[in-house]
Amino acid sequence: MKRMTPIIFILLALSASAFAQTQDPAIAKALLAAPRQMSEAATVIRWKSDLTYETVKAGTNRLVCYERPVPAGQQPFSVECTSVANLERVAQSLKIEKIADPKERLAAFEASEKAGTWTKPEFGSVFYNMTGPSQEQARMHVTISMPGATTQSLGLPDNASKGGVWIMNAGTSAAHLMTPGH
Repeated sequence: MKRMTPIIFILLALSASAFAQTQDPAIAKALLAAPRQMSEAATVIRWKSDLTYETVKAGTNRLVCYERPVPAGQQPFSVECTSVANLERVAQSLKIEKIADPKERLAAFEASEKAGTWTKPEFGSVFYNMTGPSQEQARMHVTISMPGATTQSLGLPDNASKGGVWIMNAGTSAAHLMTPGH
């Protein structure tokens, strides 16, 4: 029995730690955008003001979730999940999104794309985004990263006029599949 006591205390401590993580409101909020079957094993990070991040919940799959820092004028509620391979690109994008003037912001994204300094997202990775005026009014938006994809390479249209799935920003590192209704 003496040998079992330390093991029982260790198991109780681990269980309490896991329970505390799932009860943390910041973790629960970040996981709102995650597919249900992936959320338990997802990593959760918190972005710092310098756009580095700290891990607040280590996961065991490749999905990472976070609350997006919201620039002025954007929807106040925004959480997102994607592949851990995309974190460098997300950090670069968040930095550019801090530019208040929309024309300057677009020019910065275009310059980064043209210079080839905007890190490409992982091909085929998914971005699960939930954004809105509040959590209750937020809408899900799902895109699939396809850097460099074109109508010729995928056989899909590069605009929404034909209905169905289409490639937005075709031929760029920002190319992604738009899925109507999601």
